Amino acid sequence: MSKVEKLQRTRPKSEFLTGARDQLPILLGVVPFGVIFGALAISVGIPPLAAQGFSLFVFAGSSQFIAVGLIGEMAPVIVILTTIFVVNLRHALYSASLSPHFVHLRMRWKLTLSWLLTDEAFATASTRYRRTNTTAAHWYTLGTGLTLFTAWQFSTALGIWVGGEIPADFPLAFALPLTFIALLVPNLVDRGTLAAAVSAGGIAVLLSGLPLRLGLLIGAVAGIGIGLWVDRRSTNVKT
Repeated sequence: MSKVEKLQRTRPKSEFLTGARDQLPILLGVVPFGVIFGALAISVGIPPLAAQGFSLFVFAGSSQFIAVGLIGEMAPVIVILTTIFVVNLRHALYSASLSPHFVHLRMRWKLTLSWLLTDEAFATASTRYRRTNTTAAHWYTLGTGLTLFTAWQFSTALGIWVGGEIPADFPLAFALPLTFIALLVPNLVDRGTLAAAVSAGGIAVLLSGLPLRLGLLIGAVAGIGIGLWVDRRSTNVKT
């Protein structure tokens, strides 16, 4: 929830362009990641149109990479679908956090923004809404989401096109983790968020050897729980 009590009136066009502009630095990490996904999908035998459709209809980088890895390992369909569902549960938390800004919108707006919601879009939007709460917040989120969506489609297509031409040791994989670190740091605003980030990261590293990348899921769930516990304890101490 934004700390700004009074809604500021801003123009939809201005908010949309600001949202798109704020995503431009993040594309430095997203585009290489999309290229890697496109190339990886082709390498495990996924047809080009299916690989592009993956990015078009799923539009969730982490889930797409996990799914492609499972497809490459010939995992059962039920395992792939269940894993994608569990990994994407974090989007329910994102939606709940942003919902106060969009409660007045019609259903078509809510569905559109839900479709375009990603880790990067959420991090950018939540940071902005802590500073500025505006009547046109949905236009800002639309700008962030469409920019990311467009970049993800083009980068996936590029990865499909170049395919195996990317050297195995080319350091594209470092781009997205560095981007996430840059997004994370401005959001570490209190003890709860700091505890959540540190505990989630630490547990995920310790459990990195688990199959199906379960360490990431366990780390995320544990981080949320620890963050909420620390936040509640801090609130009780203050009162």
